[in-house]
Amino acid sequence: MGGEEARLVQEAFESNYIAPLGPMMEEFEKDFAQTVGIPHVAALSSGTAGLHLALHVLGVGQGDEVFASTLTFIGSVTPIMFQGASPVLIDADRATWTMDPDLLEQELEACKRHKKLPKAIVPTDLYGQCIDYERILEICEYYNVPVVADAAEALGATYGSREKAVGSKQEGVSSKQETESSKQEAVSSKQRHAGKGARASVFSFNGNKIITTSGGGMLASDDEELIEKARFLSQQARDPAPHYEHTEIGYNYRMSNILAAIGRGQLRVLNERVNKKREIFDYYETALKDLPGIEFMPEARYGRSNRWLTVLLISPEEFGADREDVRLALEEENIEARPVWKPMHMQPVFQVGGVKVQGLRLKTREGKYRARVVGGEVSEDLFNRGLCLPSGTAMTEEDLESVVSVILKCRRYMGLNVSNYD
Repeated sequence: MGGEEARLVQEAFESNYIAPLGPMMEEFEKDFAQTVGIPHVAALSSGTAGLHLALHVLGVGQGDEVFASTLTFIGSVTPIMFQGASPVLIDADRATWTMDPDLLEQELEACKRHKKLPKAIVPTDLYGQCIDYERILEICEYYNVPVVADAAEALGATYGSREKAVGSKQEGVSSKQETESSKQEAVSSKQRHAGKGARASVFSFNGNKIITTSGGGMLASDDEELIEKARFLSQQARDPAPHYEHTEIGYNYRMSNILAAIGRGQLRVLNERVNKKREIFDYYETALKDLPGIEFMPEARYGRSNRWLTVLLISPEEFGADREDVRLALEEENIEARPVWKPMHMQPVFQVGGVKVQGLRLKTREGKYRARVVGGEVSEDLFNRGLCLPSGTAMTEEDLESVVSVILKCRRYMGLNVSNYD
């Protein structure tokens, strides 16, 4: 907690607005819209609820296809099934780990030839890194397909103009030498918040996110009508009448006034959290980047990640231990680390068909739901080698040293000389 939450919750109690809706909700939505630069928002029970409502309002239904990132959390994809549609899972771009715009464009062109374009595109801002919004929005505008951005992990992240891309080569300065201040300056002229520009975008306040209301989410859009329709559906689609009148089916997806009070307090420390997350990433990178077989999630040239999680890749043939060796070694010290998201096309729940990809190692049993995958090799490799390190903003330097020490020991166990890295 940032320090303001208890006072704001007490205000909510004193106002006697405990149930959903109330002054804190109104203020939270107003503060959030200001923070992300998207004028219309609806506070909800989860990010998944927001994505479900967005797809519902856009008319996604039985027999439709919706394109989504395969390298993501399953909550990005399940709302597609809620609506009776089928997901088409698009591989990641190795340079950003987010949806590959080239694969997206190729698949949209193929769908156009077959006269069946998808109903929507749901790309994920991964681990705090924005998708290539400018390129993806341009592609989807050409094919007239709406984008619903899954920005659940990217609150506080930004993307800028391609002309002033982060990481562009400066004379005499390598990209690794570029300072934090110059990175911020690079996107300052036209920087936009994650989710801005999409037809709708979804954010999460789950307990593990950069700010939290314990649970909850936000649906945001420049389209006021879309948000008002989603808000109506989130309140059981109750028609205006003195009695309970319903002409369509809705959902109980509202956020409570109490959680909104917590959210208001959390928003006030968002910038501080982003800076801390980036400091944690820098610490790990400085300590481990020169080890053979270790590389870190790259930062896209077009934006500034919030570094929600610090993620590294381990090449076992160079490092001397694989991702699972390191994870288990950390677990032995009561330090939790997790693999990168297991791609959706590798999940047992999906029966993958359609596009065949050489080298894809998929479960042979049929899943309950049908999906098809475009590409897949990049996401599989990131899953096989990727490890998310502890990245909580309450971590001390001693905590970070402990994590680094275990990783170094993993290399020692292989009988290799690591004295240069101690």
